[in-house]
Amino acid sequence: MTADIPVIAVIGVSTILAIYFGKTARKAGLPSLIGYMILGTVMGTSLLSLINDNSLNQLQFITDIALGFVAFIIGSELNLKILRRLGKGIVLIILAESFAAFFLVASAVYLLTGDVPMALVFGALAPASAPAGTVAVIHEYKAKGNLTKALYAVVGFDDGLAVIIFGFSAALAARMLRTEASAVSIGFVSSLLEPMKELGFSLCVGIILGFIFSALARKLKPLIELPSLIFGFIALSIGLCIKFDLSLILTNMMLGLVLANTASTSSVRSIVGQLKNYMPLIFILFFFLAGAHLNISALPALGVLGIVYMIARAAGLMGGAWLGAVLGKSESKIKKYLGLGILSQAGVAIGLSLMVRHMFAEIGTPHALEIGATVITTITATSIVFEIIGPICAKFALKRAGEIPDD
Repeated sequence: MTADIPVIAVIGVSTILAIYFGKTARKAGLPSLIGYMILGTVMGTSLLSLINDNSLNQLQFITDIALGFVAFIIGSELNLKILRRLGKGIVLIILAESFAAFFLVASAVYLLTGDVPMALVFGALAPASAPAGTVAVIHEYKAKGNLTKALYAVVGFDDGLAVIIFGFSAALAARMLRTEASAVSIGFVSSLLEPMKELGFSLCVGIILGFIFSALARKLKPLIELPSLIFGFIALSIGLCIKFDLSLILTNMMLGLVLANTASTSSVRSIVGQLKNYMPLIFILFFFLAGAHLNISALPALGVLGIVYMIARAAGLMGGAWLGAVLGKSESKIKKYLGLGILSQAGVAIGLSLMVRHMFAEIGTPHALEIGATVITTITATSIVFEIIGPICAKFALKRAGEIPDD
């Protein structure tokens, strides 16, 4: 951030400009969020540096709040009665796309490098998705239908499974590296308990807050005060997640899911409908800051490994989603198009890659340090590509499925 321009002024100007960048992107047939991200990239460290790393750290709370709202909205769409009508296909899709991405990426990286720990880590990072892009596209184009409902469920729950897969794989890779160096090894089982504890506590905190919120929201009058109540609970949830290292997405998703399944459908629509006028601003801020975080100088670092990772991940997610839908006997449009709607990858994967670097730095061997550096560089570069093509593919899938109304 330049010394003479307050960061709040830059955010204000950027918000105004983002409206028109979004309109331009939409005229070009792209989701508005692509315009927001392009503006963020221009204003961020990649080009003008009007927002630097220090400013981005100060503004991290905005990203957290935006993710909290996105997770809450995903949860509010997950009515278990409706999901049961979609059939067992949803569960099979989540399992199949996550494990297919893991096995395909791990196999491809091993064939390329011959490095088992590195293959395990890249495979573990592949299932993690970025739900914000998919949700933003659904909201912008007012998509409705069974594919839309399925996308809400898959992008909501597959991050939980991704964390479990990561916990097992990263622990196994770390154990192999410690054994390789003849260092004292941490117990394999104890290494796996951390991600399981994170998931369990995240679900419990989200459920408890969800019941309290649901009880208060149904009685609150006038309705215009509901956004303030939602903001308060999401902020409280985020604070607890930061304090106790819980999953922000899962905790806030459970907050919305409890509401969706304890209140009547009309009440849920009324409560969530109060956010309609606020979500465009939240999406502008979130994707603008996401663009500001992108370092386009990382793109040349993609190399063969990055390209192999992207191809294998996309093939695993799309092929696994199709297989799960076939096994679950889902309807045709879910079989054909769901895989295209779940390609985005950003925050969760980058966060997990930072954990890998930290874990392997503690091991301290040259092999471990090399894997840590390779993972963070490759995932950062590939996330830029996935964050751009993911929303475009999601829009294409929803349009072809007939769930985006004609203008």
